[in-house]
Amino acid sequence: DFVLELLSSSDSLKATQEKMEEYKSNGVKLGWLINRKTRTVEIYRQGKDQEVLSNPESLSGEEVLPDFVLDLSIVW
Repeated sequence: DFVLELLSSSDSLKATQEKMEEYKSNGVKLGWLINRKTRTVEIYRQGKDQEVLSNPESLSGEEVLPDFVLDLSIVW
């Protein structure tokens, strides 16, 4: 139901974005693509367009992971 990808310096952004879309096509309800270099998070949800957050402080697991919050200060 949930996937998180942390983009590394050796990863291709485009290839990882394509992988996130594939996860979504295969039934993943919530996906986060975290890019430490640009401090952005791309959020992928079933039936919705991708959302991009710039330098968020935290991420909510929404209804997929109720009560889960990821503090991004440990990532940035």
